[in-house]
Amino acid sequence: MQDGEVIASVDLGSNSFHMLVARVEAGQLQVIDRMKEMVRLAGGLDEDGYLSDEAIDRGVDCLRRFGQRLSGMRRGRVRIVGTNTLRAAKNGATFIRRAQEAIGHPIEIIGGREEARLVYLGVAHSDVPVDGRRLVIDIGGGSTELIIGEGFDPVRMESVPLGCVRLTNDHFSDGKYDKARLLKAEQRAELELVSYQRAYRKMGWARAVGSSGTARSLATVAEANGWGDGSLTLDGLAAIRKAVLKAGKLDKLSLDGLSDDRKAVFVGGLVAMRAIFEALGIERMAISDGALREGLIYDWVERENFDDVRDLTVQRLQRMFNADVQHAGRVAETAARLWAQVEAHWGAAEDETAESLPVYAWLDVAARLHEVGLAISHSGYHHHGAYVLQNADMPGLTRLAQASVASLVHAHRRKFKPARFETLDAEMRPLVQRLAVILRLAVLFHRDRGEGAVPEQMQLAVDDQRLALSFADDWLEKHPLTVADLEREQGYIANCGFELAFT
Repeated sequence: MQDGEVIASVDLGSNSFHMLVARVEAGQLQVIDRMKEMVRLAGGLDEDGYLSDEAIDRGVDCLRRFGQRLSGMRRGRVRIVGTNTLRAAKNGATFIRRAQEAIGHPIEIIGGREEARLVYLGVAHSDVPVDGRRLVIDIGGGSTELIIGEGFDPVRMESVPLGCVRLTNDHFSDGKYDKARLLKAEQRAELELVSYQRAYRKMGWARAVGSSGTARSLATVAEANGWGDGSLTLDGLAAIRKAVLKAGKLDKLSLDGLSDDRKAVFVGGLVAMRAIFEALGIERMAISDGALREGLIYDWVERENFDDVRDLTVQRLQRMFNADVQHAGRVAETAARLWAQVEAHWGAAEDETAESLPVYAWLDVAARLHEVGLAISHSGYHHHGAYVLQNADMPGLTRLAQASVASLVHAHRRKFKPARFETLDAEMRPLVQRLAVILRLAVLFHRDRGEGAVPEQMQLAVDDQRLALSFADDWLEKHPLTVADLEREQGYIANCGFELAFT
């Protein structure tokens, strides 16, 4: 990325939306503008997992205002990500379609561990240097990220379903606070953390840091009331808890340093933070200005490291499932060769906001992981592989990328049915189906699993849903098994409207 370029990130959090605009100078960021709005998206998520129309309207209205600020920025220089609530919402696609129209740029949904990785990156670049490990705690509206890292690299990451909005909705929705309710909420929070406390305590850290609104709000209140010095301690949190019980109700909760926009979810955040202090044995927590939005920008500036993260994810899964790395690499090379011949015609999704999607990376990851299901069973291993990749933690990939990779693996052999792509939004299915056809052909040409090269003069041309493969001289005559496979493939891909000819 060149010096002087202006880039922006937008974090669609469960509680608030944040926008950061920055200029890159000598590899560092110069912040130009920031915007924040309390949208409380998670507050509009009903018990059946659907966002209310009111919550969607609040989010879209906010992004329309953000969009005005970003209107002069060219596409490909704005990165927007959704987190816990949009991961969970069954009608999240409805929100995303309206939101993309409002802000004018594509929106990605990222997984919990990818969120944790980006949060850590933002904090590590904003915090003081640490001699040893750093613990980062990021309490959002719907989830909490727990990260231990060294330098700029996270070494352990977890995303826990514990957030200030979630706890508020479940335990304090009527705005009343008493000992019994607080105790019940605290016990619930402690149960969410019990699976992680031993491993985190065993690893240890030299410095604990809190990021985002909950940590900052608690520290501000503690300092303003003489219970802290700008950092957080268990004693300071206990003093805040005592003041909350004394108030008893939301409308009577008046603490120096507590802003009106944070007030409604303040107690939920307090419960989560106290539980984390107790579970992990934290003595003191510093507060960082860095968070997910900064992490998005730094990740962008260090884009080659982003590719490294994705490669490390692939390598980890290959080792875990004992994949044949050499064979997978050959399939990936052939898929890349075929895709390069048709990308100009097939590389765009029907949705115009998808024009900058890194679809080649999806194809490459799917090719390298297409056989992970073999570790479970040879029978129907593409089904097993798709399930693994749909549900695995895959840092370096967005939720859209992960869902697309899973669909590609599911569709890479045997029957080629539209049902294999039902997990994707309708506008993305045609593009992913095209990628799947390429992957199927690449796998087909390496059926013998040997190192024999795919014919150098093989050419693939496409016209809409029609494919034409051509080979030099008498290559097909010398490879009758490949001819039989191609003839069978003609019938398979016809189920999704594709036509294949070869000469």
